[in-house]
Parts: sequence; C-alpha cells; structure tokens
Amino acid sequence: MNWFGRKAVQHAARPALSRVYGGWAAPAALSWDGEVREGYLENAIVQRSVRLVAEAVGAAPLTCCQDRAAGLIGATSAGQGLLETLAAHVMLHGNAYVQILPDASGEPAELFALRPDRVSVEADGQGWPEAYRYKAGGQAAILPALDGAGRTAVIHIRGFHPLDDHYGAGCLGAARGAIAAHNAAARWNKALLDNAARPSGALVHDPGDKGLPLAADQIERLREELAESFAGGHNAGRPLLLEGGLKWQPLSLSPADMDFLELKHSAAREIAMAFGVPPMLLGLPGDATYANYREANRALWRLTVLPLATKILNAIAEGLSPTLGAMTLRVDLDQVPALAGDRMALWREVSAADWLSAEEKKVLLGLDVRGG
Repeated sequence: MNWFGRKAVQHAARPALSRVYGGWAAPAALSWDGEVREGYLENAIVQRSVRLVAEAVGAAPLTCCQDRAAGLIGATSAGQGLLETLAAHVMLHGNAYVQILPDASGEPAELFALRPDRVSVEADGQGWPEAYRYKAGGQAAILPALDGAGRTAVIHIRGFHPLDDHYGAGCLGAARGAIAAHNAAARWNKALLDNAARPSGALVHDPGDKGLPLAADQIERLREELAESFAGGHNAGRPLLLEGGLKWQPLSLSPADMDFLELKHSAAREIAMAFGVPPMLLGLPGDATYANYREANRALWRLTVLPLATKILNAIAEGLSPTLGAMTLRVDLDQVPALAGDRMALWREVSAADWLSAEEKKVLLGLDVRGG
C-alpha cells in the first residue's frame, strides 16, 4: 500500500485498532463551536482556568540541549505561542496537533499548532494512524504523519481516553454539566438585573373599614411614580411617602435563594476541579482547602502545569529527534518561582547530609559536575 509517495510500514505484530471515532461528541443541538463558545468564551471560570494553566506552560523556563529546537519552540507562528496554544488545545479538546514545516533542505523551519477540531485521523487497514485530514474553509488537505524520508511531519498530542484509540478526552466534556449549571445561574442573575433585580419591598394596600380597592388608574399612577422617582441606582435610599392606606412591606432573600447562590459556587468549584486549578486561585468563596495562596500556586504547578508541560515537551522532542537528533526537553524547576520553597527544602536536606561528598551533593541537586 502506497500512501503519499512512500511505502507504508507494515507492523504484523501490532493488534488492530478501532477505526470508529468514539471520543468527544457534542449534544445533537450543540456543535463543537457552540460548546467552545458556551464553555470557554462565555464562562469566566473556564476561561480563567484554561488561561492560568496554558499561560503557565507557555511561560515555563525550559532546559534544552538543542539550540535549534529551543528556537523552534520559542518562536511564534501566525501570532500564537506554541506551548500555550498546545496546552489550551489539550485541556479543552483533549487533542493537539503540531505540523512540522520544513525548509528547502528538509530541516524543520517552523512548528505550527493546528486547530484540533479541523483535524481527523486517517487510519490504515489495521486502524493505525497514517495520515491526518485537515479541513478548513470548505477545503481539505491530507497531511502525512511521516514525510518521504520517514521523519515525523505531524505530532499528535492527546490526553488519555479509555474508550478511543485515536483521540483524547478533554476537560471541557467532563465539566459540561457544571458549566451548564453555572451559565444558567449567570443568565438567571442577568434576567433579575434586567427586571430591576429583586424587588426590595412591596406596597400593601389596606382599604380599612370602607373596603374599597384601588382603581386601575390609581394602580397605574403608583407604578409610574415608583419607576420614575424610586427605581434605579440614582434613586437609591430616597424616602417614600405613603398615604391612602398604603404601607411598605420589605422583602429579603429566602433560604431557597441562598441555596441557589451556593449551587452556583459549587458548580464553579467543580469546573475548577475538572481543569486541575485550585479554587482559591480563582477567587471562589468558601474554599479553604489550602493554607494560603502560595500553597495553592504550588499545587497548581505540581499537579497540573508540570505534567501537562512534560507531556507536550516529550512529544515535541520525539517528533524532532529524527531530524535534529536525540534531545531532552524539560521544564527547568530551579527557575520556577512557585517551586522555590521545594528547592530550598531540598538544598537544606542535601547540605545536612554529612555522609555525602561534595560531588554527590551536586549530582543530587541536578548540577553538572563533568567539568570538574
């Protein structure tokens, strides 16, 4: 079988994979674009969570033994930072694709992050990915996984999905229910504001012994006077003069309304949990899991940022190795401010180990002692 001018590599020992896409699927009434708009563009908790992690991955200091690879990773392509874009794609969609654009000599000249919703896997007869179909603007292009020389042309980074062989699972799908609840609460609050919010009180008419109710024109006149003289922020606190058997009955939030607010905060905390962000960093009320902001920031780096950055950097290093040679890409932990406390604790423990030599201590601290 010949794909794109090269002979397909046969792996007789490989098991067959499923060729049916069983990964992320939006509800019938909501496409992926609609899911992103509602879940990311219109939800402050989701957007802040993704930006917090993606920007941290993009700004993480790197250690790279290949200057050429470091230049490719640090360069922007079409106005987008590579690592930040890939981290956001993996978190939202569960998949990220990097196209390696070569120069005239076949060497990597640019790394471009493809939108994952435009990419689909083209599998061979055994179900193994062999190419990628990219659709945009009504046109489609086939991008081979390997170029003519057998080097990686497209790098696929995906999150773990237990039910799919080709596509990963993103955080947006797992948080869909909490996002819907949080957005519904925001729309409810907006509707209250559009209707002058909750009434601060009610005018109660006491007809007394005569028992005559208010006429229609009297009720309409009261409404106009209230709207003109007492509604709105510029009339806040203005005294109200009542006559003719009218009295003012103040209103307050009911226990059900208080539970509604708590449900909104609970949905926000569930969204933050799905994206691996401590709720304290998002300013959510009622969360005291971490002792202080510093501990929450440390947990964000240890549990979310570093694992995601390691996944992305390992995939890029593997994709560039056939062309640029074996390399190691990793985050320089000594340069991360959020991990300064861990670094100081390690230095104290190693320094106090009198049974270690100076060279052994340097090795434990990750210092290069090969130069003497």
